[in-house]
Amino acid sequence: LGSFDTSNVTNMGWMFYNSAATSLDLSNFDTSKVTNMDEMFRESAATEINGLENFNTSKVTSMSSMFSSSKATSIDVSNFDTSKVTNMGYMFSESKATSIDVSGFNTSNVTNMIRMFYNSAATEIKGLENFNTSNVTDMFGMFDSSAAISLDLSNFNTSNVTNMKSMFSSSKATTLDLSSFDTSNVTNMHSMFYNSAATE
Repeated sequence: LGSFDTSNVTNMGWMFYNSAATSLDLSNFDTSKVTNMDEMFRESAATEINGLENFNTSKVTSMSSMFSSSKATSIDVSNFDTSKVTNMGYMFSESKATSIDVSGFNTSNVTNMIRMFYNSAATEIKGLENFNTSNVTDMFGMFDSSAAISLDLSNFNTSNVTNMKSMFSSSKATTLDLSSFDTSNVTNMHSMFYNSAATE
C-alpha cells in the first residue's frame, strides 16, 4: 500500500471492509480529494492502523460506520478535519479502541449521530465537551452499551434533536448531567435510560 498513488481518489468507502489484514500502514495515503469514507475500516481485522494521523479529511462529507466493528485497539483521529462531515452515524460503533479522542472534531455540520459510540469498547471518550451539536437531529442509541464511564455532555445543544431513543441504554457511565439538554423537539425517548449504570 505504500506505493499507492491515491492523489485522485474521491471515494474510499468500504475500502478495507471485512479485510483479514492484521496490520495496515496508510502513512503515504493522499486523501486530499476524498469525499466519502463510509465504512472504510468496518469489521477490519487490523489491530493496528498506521498513518491515520496524516489523513487529509478536509473534503470528506460522510464518515458513517468508518470504524464500526474495527479490531484496532488504537485509533488516532486527532488530526481529522471534520468540518464538512454531515454523517457520523455508527462511526465508532462496536470499535475495539480502548480510548477515543475526538477533541479536534468540528461537528458543526453533522446532522446524524445515530449509534456513534454504540457498544464501543472505549472507557474514555475525550472531547465530547467540544462537540457542536446544533444541527444534529438524530441521536438514537448514541451511547447505547458504551463502555465509557464518564461522558461530558455539558455543551450539547439538542434543540434540533427529535430522536433520543436508547441514547443511554446499557451505558456504563456512572453519572449523567443532562441539565443543558433542550428536549422541546424530541418525539421519541423510548428506552432512553434502559439498563443505564448511572446512579445520578
